[in-house]
Amino acid sequence: MVDTLETRELRYFVAVAEELHFSRAAQRLGIAQPPLSRAIAQLERRLGVTLFERDRRGVTLTGAGQVLLDEARAILDATTAAARRTRRAASAPNRLALATKAGANHELLRKLLDAHAAQPGAAEVDVLLCGMGDQARMLRDGRADAALMQRPFDDLAGFDTEDLLTEQQVAILPAGHPLAARTSLTMAEIGDIPDLPVARWPRQDGSYEPGPGPEIHDQAQLAQLIALGRAMAVLCASSRSWLWNAHAAVPLTDSPHVTTVLAWPSHSRSRAVAGLVRTAARQVPPAG
Repeated sequence: MVDTLETRELRYFVAVAEELHFSRAAQRLGIAQPPLSRAIAQLERRLGVTLFERDRRGVTLTGAGQVLLDEARAILDATTAAARRTRRAASAPNRLALATKAGANHELLRKLLDAHAAQPGAAEVDVLLCGMGDQARMLRDGRADAALMQRPFDDLAGFDTEDLLTEQQVAILPAGHPLAARTSLTMAEIGDIPDLPVARWPRQDGSYEPGPGPEIHDQAQLAQLIALGRAMAVLCASSRSWLWNAHAAVPLTDSPHVTTVLAWPSHSRSRAVAGLVRTAARQVPPAG
């Protein structure tokens, strides 16, 4: 048995593991099915483990296969990231890409960028707006060098962080709802409001918790549903900056606080990223 794995066979394995179907995986990879099946069988022999259970009902991952899937995704992301960051370093050595969720605290971001730009020799920062939960993927696959993320909601595994702002959460309700006139609410009070379910955000794996609330894909969709009286949401207090007149924000007294952080890969040796981190460490959070 050998412990060295090739990126080609890891790509083959990930395709089969995600499709759980050899024919679809082969089509996705642009190869014929027989060589794909042979490659997977050879990989299992080399590792000395069974990665897939095959029977008349189809293909399923074994426990060992699930471990390899998690590891293989990380490895492939790392190789992609290395290529992207190498090309970026060659074409723009004093430039970095910063990912942030669309609709995030723009005042906090503006103050960070302004403070950074004032530093001698500061790198140019390209701001990449992304969807909910995409920052971690963009950091891992090299599309971004740093990101604004939120603890405890975002996946921060493998990243170093610098705290920027900790704030309470608020309930975002239709402005005409009876609870919108309250000065505060509890999580229990908003947990079961007739005809006004709590919107459901995607988890880190892209799936949604079960429940009656609508599945939310972006901020514009959420804002519209709340304004129509079809949903409510629990968001950071800074979300007040994008509310419409049709919305109301009521503080939640017992919800966990949320901390916005600057995150970057723990192995990063980028001087541009280090400069932004130094600025973040000195940054004073905005009032309110």
